[in-house]
Amino acid sequence: MVSTISFIQANLQHSIAASRLLSRAVSIKEIDMALIQELWYREDRISNLNIQGYTLYSAGGTDRPRACILARNMTIWMLPGFSCRDILAVLVKYVEDVAERWLVVCSAYLPYDSEDFPPSKEFEELVRYCQNENLYLVMVSESNAHHIAWGSTNCNDRGEALVEFLNSSNLEIFNQSNEPTFCSGYWQEVIDITLGSFGLLENIKSCEVSSQPSLSDHRHILFTLRGSLPVRLIRNPRGTNWGSFRDGLRDRLERGPDMNVKHETGLGLAVHWVQQALISSYEENRPLSPVKTGRQYLKWTSELKSLRRGVRWPFNKCRTDNNPHSW
Repeated sequence: MVSTISFIQANLQHSIAASRLLSRAVSIKEIDMALIQELWYREDRISNLNIQGYTLYSAGGTDRPRACILARNMTIWMLPGFSCRDILAVLVKYVEDVAERWLVVCSAYLPYDSEDFPPSKEFEELVRYCQNENLYLVMVSESNAHHIAWGSTNCNDRGEALVEFLNSSNLEIFNQSNEPTFCSGYWQEVIDITLGSFGLLENIKSCEVSSQPSLSDHRHILFTLRGSLPVRLIRNPRGTNWGSFRDGLRDRLERGPDMNVKHETGLGLAVHWVQQALISSYEENRPLSPVKTGRQYLKWTSELKSLRRGVRWPFNKCRTDNNPHSW
């Protein structure tokens, strides 16, 4: 059985009409997970996102949350340690080809009026956690940042800071077209981005901006996770049953044929027999185990941070001078 998880990314701009339209789209298209920002919040609760057969996840105890996840009933745990007003993260468990699979899914809102450049502390901690635990991550975000890396018409300081962080992680940008995700009057821009672990790059299909009305300035983004999550199988020597290994090796060597090692042909056969005995005994006593892999990422050391601080000021000065000789 091949698993498929369908997603829709939506910023509702606190609109009741956009909320109702999203609920209708999720029901009709049978979307598995809706990753939502700037939701409609009324009378101390999230409104107009109640769909039969779906569960709504949001961070409790926060003042007017700006991120939530609406998911079809499946095995999901919220990650409260990485969830707050602007970020909601869940751990998804599902069965594929009789094997358990784990995936972290996150909806994030990066406020435009924040004093700090993105990513936020919670955003960064979640990414590092997934890397350390070898968990695949799918994250959608209204970045409120511009960068040509995700199709914006220009770059700003917020975008530069976010790209700098992404370059130090194993995250990839899945939506790389120039199709605007934000349309307000004559202004059209790409500020809603879809991110994920490098290992999922070939498994994300049909990541596209919907042409259907959303009743919000932000257009819906649809994408699907298909096929088996890439899993690499290895044998870790630390888990080998060495007692059984020695017994099996001794038995194989004792059953070996008589070979005259004084001659070149016999010596070659003896070496081959010992080699195969070692390999067979090891494989019998250390079964394969799955290891989820991702792209190697740059380790951000204190020395690199110091160098970055040293070049940031002259870089910004050259960029604002508009003088080619400054570079």
